[in-house]
Amino acid sequence: MGSISALIERYLKDMLAGSESGHIEIQRNELAVKFSCVPSQINYVLSTRFSIERGYIVESRRGGGGYVRIKKVPFSEELNVIQEICSFVGNAIAEQPARGIIDRLGSEGVLSDREAAIIKTAISRQVLLLGLPARDQLRANILKNILITVLKDC
Repeated sequence: MGSISALIERYLKDMLAGSESGHIEIQRNELAVKFSCVPSQINYVLSTRFSIERGYIVESRRGGGGYVRIKKVPFSEELNVIQEICSFVGNAIAEQPARGIIDRLGSEGVLSDREAAIIKTAISRQVLLLGLPARDQLRANILKNILITVLKDC
């Protein structure tokens, strides 16, 4: 059995897959009760597993009638994928958001598992032996150039 975070993530992704509208609305407290956890655990899952770099938009409304809305954001057009990624990456990117982009491209079938693993290795902290901010700047440059090369062939 996986971690509680993985179970919550799987549950929410299954709900999204079954949603005709392309989004779901949940009550944070109800979900916490369902999984016998604290609401902050739900917040953790939402912020780490449903981030923009992973292809999701999460909107939250607090209060008695509050909700959390999760929407899967598809890449607009294939030609714009490179522009979207380069725009998001910018001049510097930390390792976790970069890995999120790679995971998203893998889950959407744009990258093979092998390509994703190679790119993750190339941008890892263990390979980029520089201090900050140079490491994040080099990572952004490497990531953008590798993805431009790979995505041109799509």
